[in-house]
Amino acid sequence: MIKVRHLKKVFRTPGGDELTVLRDINCDIEKGEVVSIIGPSGTGKSTLLRCLNRLEEPTSGVIEVDGTDILDRRTDISLIRRRMGMVFQNFNLFEHLTILDNLTLCPMTLLGKSREEAEKRGMELLGMVGLHDKAGCLPGELSGGQKQRAAIARCLAMEPEIILFDEPTSALDPTMVSEVLAVIRHLANQGMTMCIVSHEMQFVRDVSTRILFLNEGIVYEEGTPEQIFENPQKPVTRAFINRIRTVESILENRHFDLYGLFGKIHTFCGKYGLGTKVSDKVEHITEEMLCGIMPFCGPVKLTIEYSEKTSGLTLTFRQENATTTILDNTDEDSLSLMMVRGMSTSVTEPETGTVCVEI
Repeated sequence: MIKVRHLKKVFRTPGGDELTVLRDINCDIEKGEVVSIIGPSGTGKSTLLRCLNRLEEPTSGVIEVDGTDILDRRTDISLIRRRMGMVFQNFNLFEHLTILDNLTLCPMTLLGKSREEAEKRGMELLGMVGLHDKAGCLPGELSGGQKQRAAIARCLAMEPEIILFDEPTSALDPTMVSEVLAVIRHLANQGMTMCIVSHEMQFVRDVSTRILFLNEGIVYEEGTPEQIFENPQKPVTRAFINRIRTVESILENRHFDLYGLFGKIHTFCGKYGLGTKVSDKVEHITEEMLCGIMPFCGPVKLTIEYSEKTSGLTLTFRQENATTTILDNTDEDSLSLMMVRGMSTSVTEPETGTVCVEI
């Protein structure tokens, strides 16, 4: 239904500088697909969604909807938008109208439906999203979750062929998220074509037929939920999916500041709530590796990775100029190596000069 080629979006800052948010986006959305767009904050996910119906004007590129170039100035974008509904983060309901009136206004004025016809369909949709008894309420009388469900029903009242969801749960209290996601799941099961920007990773995995991972202004990686969540091909994708947090240090020689490094480790562990026991273990392993095992034939790079998804920690010690394997050249009876093995779940050397310690 939608074809995007070489889409670029550049914003101009108040100071006159150019900020490229979308650099070269290429993707397709087929009829009946549920395509989710994920990625770090600031990578242009919402901007891409808004470009698809020209709420943002792309700087260059091609967007086709069923073969119609919507960036062509001769294209009636209002007709395209009737086919492509959008649900926003902050509901955008008319606060002075009842919920039913919110649903009937556009079908009556834009689709030419009679009030009776529009109200009948409006009540059907409110029943579908569990708000049949809220038809006469004003938006201010509803909870956040109920408002978003009403916004979805309003979108459906225009009989769209595709719905764009721009982080539909980001403005909600956590207790209200599930009720909105349940409605979106219902639409997916009915075969509605949808494109969803979301930070709800479990929901994205459950509902999507395909996932686009945006990074550096491009579709950095795409695939099925199984491919993206279980076997991402690129390190940046893997780090995002596993919510990996890292800290790095370059240690030039054996006379590095050990206690300064301990302070950095303690701060890192404290930031992610790992506790003093874990912090102490990381410090002990680090001291034994750097002071008793690493040869220091050049700078040593220490990388500590913490996966919020698995709660696992990985310490990677990389000897820049190593020509021989480190573990093979360390006496198995070495007290330092025995202590490191005793405090970890595994100690491996995946490549010459690089030792990985899993905790």
